[in-house]
Amino acid sequence: MHVVLAGGGTAGHIEPALALADALRRQDPTVGITALGTERGLETRLVPERGYDLALIPAVPLPRKPTPELITVPGRLRGTIKAAEQILERTKADCVVGFGGYVALPGYLAAKRAGVPIVVHEANARPGLANKIGSRYAHGVAVSTPDSKLRGARYIGIPLRRTIATLDRARVRPEARAAFGLDPNLPTLLVSGGSQGARHLNEVVTRIAPLLQRSGIQILHVVGPKNELPRIDNMPGMPPYIPVPYVDRMDLAYAAADMMLCRAGAMTVAELSAVGLPAAYVPLPIGNGEQRLNAQPVVNAGGGLLVDDAALTPEWVQGNVLPVLSDPHRLYEMSRAAAEFGRRDADDLLVGMVYEAIAARRQA
Repeated sequence: MHVVLAGGGTAGHIEPALALADALRRQDPTVGITALGTERGLETRLVPERGYDLALIPAVPLPRKPTPELITVPGRLRGTIKAAEQILERTKADCVVGFGGYVALPGYLAAKRAGVPIVVHEANARPGLANKIGSRYAHGVAVSTPDSKLRGARYIGIPLRRTIATLDRARVRPEARAAFGLDPNLPTLLVSGGSQGARHLNEVVTRIAPLLQRSGIQILHVVGPKNELPRIDNMPGMPPYIPVPYVDRMDLAYAAADMMLCRAGAMTVAELSAVGLPAAYVPLPIGNGEQRLNAQPVVNAGGGLLVDDAALTPEWVQGNVLPVLSDPHRLYEMSRAAAEFGRRDADDLLVGMVYEAIAARRQA
């Protein structure tokens, strides 16, 4: 059996694809896996690092909304579809699983031409153009949120790295806090604006940090590798405020924390819900509003707070985040609500959908 994964460009597309690849290999170590990618995407680094084959095709960016530029897409896609079709023929692909991004649409159209079954996974609450089109031809469509508008979709969550999906925060907490130099017993706020950081979150946290520390809260602040670390003068006896440029073990960061202040990317929301870590979500103020939609269901379930970027101020943190961190019972209830909403088994569920698609094609 050989499965082709189409989900390049950003980590939000690549990480779920790699989580599926890992799950496929756990079930059948002999399965062949090839990831489609382009020269400009993060997949050129992430896919080989995880030990999977990467096949490159030309990039054809898709407009997020219907625009005059959309008319030019079919002509630019022809060569890319042909390249993808040649990869399907060479690998003798049994299924194409798409996650959106530049490579997904040519992967879907090549699979349709070649008669290869398609499975679509949409991570965001608001589906992208590639997955909207791919879902028309797919044997199965999986989504990360119960509020998805994709027709015939099955809600499974997002495939996650095993270090996250199997994380026991309570068991790992002593090790995690020691690894970051945190006090083993104090309430802990984790702050991160994503892989590159978020300047506004950084500024607000730097300003509110002294008040949080005086209130007995310690802070682990991932500022982003391109942002300057704030100058910190931790006074003796004060809870620590620890800024770091990046963290390569987010499982440990999640285990160390009691609550998180963060953006609301689909992967972030899925990971925090799966591990039962409540969060104050600050959706990215640009784009099509998908980050607010990503966070809304878990917030509605009681597992988080939601605040617009423009409304995020030191005063908002003091009035909304501090009371949660200072109340063990409320922290427990929010953690439980997040965990009940989260899904840890999306990778295995998606493997099942792949096998169903292949079996249906063979029976046909």
